[in-house]
Amino acid sequence: MSQDVLIIGGGISGIQAALDLGDQGFHVYLVERTPSIGGRMSQLDKTFPTLDCSACILTPKMVDVGSHPNIELMTYSEVKEVSGKAGNFKVKVLKKPRYVNIDMCVGCGTCASKCPMKIPSEFDSGLSKRSAIYVPFPQAVPLKYTIDADHCLYLTRGVCGLCEQVCPASAIDFNQEEEVVELDIGAIIVATGFDPYDPSTETVYGYQRFPNVITGLEFERLINASGPTHGHMERPSDQELPKRVAFVQCVGSRNEKIGNPYCSRVCCMYAIKNAILMKEHYPDTDISIFYIDIRAFGKGFEEFYNRAEEEFDIKFIKGRVSEIQEDPNTNNLFLKAFNTITGTLLHAEADLAVLSVGLRPPAGHENLAKMLDIPLSNNGFFAESDLKYSPVTTTKDGIFIAGVAQGPKDIPDSVAQASGAASAAAVFLAKVKVGE
Repeated sequence: MSQDVLIIGGGISGIQAALDLGDQGFHVYLVERTPSIGGRMSQLDKTFPTLDCSACILTPKMVDVGSHPNIELMTYSEVKEVSGKAGNFKVKVLKKPRYVNIDMCVGCGTCASKCPMKIPSEFDSGLSKRSAIYVPFPQAVPLKYTIDADHCLYLTRGVCGLCEQVCPASAIDFNQEEEVVELDIGAIIVATGFDPYDPSTETVYGYQRFPNVITGLEFERLINASGPTHGHMERPSDQELPKRVAFVQCVGSRNEKIGNPYCSRVCCMYAIKNAILMKEHYPDTDISIFYIDIRAFGKGFEEFYNRAEEEFDIKFIKGRVSEIQEDPNTNNLFLKAFNTITGTLLHAEADLAVLSVGLRPPAGHENLAKMLDIPLSNNGFFAESDLKYSPVTTTKDGIFIAGVAQGPKDIPDSVAQASGAASAAAVFLAKVKVGE
């Protein structure tokens, strides 16, 4: 029987669970499908309701994971097969080729600066460009470069190879191939996180048709000092400072027509957070938040909501936006909503509209559920064995869930559940060890 633990997903939940188990002496394999751990939290500017720096909280934990003697990072890797049973799982992990020798790469960035191929950056939500050889963000762990095989000119056309010529550490290796690693695992924690809802499927908002309609995550990158505009808010159409900003709530949440009947829990508060950040940067900005109802359920959330209204003069309009149109000459936006308090139809003009998109199960979660032989809930997230008293266990012994993998939640709840899953896994392995 193995005492090793596999954690699937390297976001804040996977990181916390790995640290808790590693500190207890368990050997942990942390598998992340992207080149770096950090997850969605690494894209955020501040956290609500305290407005603490997101990177200041996350980066030390990432560094601790990267240097922990009991944690083995397997980034740019995916779980491909799981067999066996609790205490004796057989897991096959596919390690994708980086085409960079990570033992030799020193993370200097010379290769990326010389690479001629530029493509939209996933980390910046497509608002900036990265090279075909890249690290996702400056604080990445591990800080090792990866060649994007789908866009590298050498790998797709057999030309270029400039990165190999300029690398001072001779770390480029175009001969790397996929590798399957077989692991003996005692317990598994699923911490796969979420994907933001894609609002382009709802044509009434004009996302991707109107340049000044953006998502909350895109706003996060624009307001962030490490983002594509270095923290200077610009509307995409003309790079001008928006004077009127409208936040549109419940985009992709609480909508049975699109199959997302659930509340994503974080959207109200991250919209209020971003509205406050905008006011702190540009106090004269006219900001409105269109909402169904504000769900300020957490510790300090109601006070945060009141502060936005009273201290920063942010307008809260109770009404769901039904349509957004654009003036093609100015790219200004016209929002239509029914104000449920006054009972009147409201027309508002804005320079920038920010869609507060909900949280969706990540791509590939259905295949992973079949692989692990655990069910999904009606909302598509991984189902717990009992919502009330076993929120971190699944219906299969030895497999646990943490964070948004189980359902939408904020960072503190994700961290708490990750520690709970780690504790449950440790207790389970202790029982396995003594043969109970």
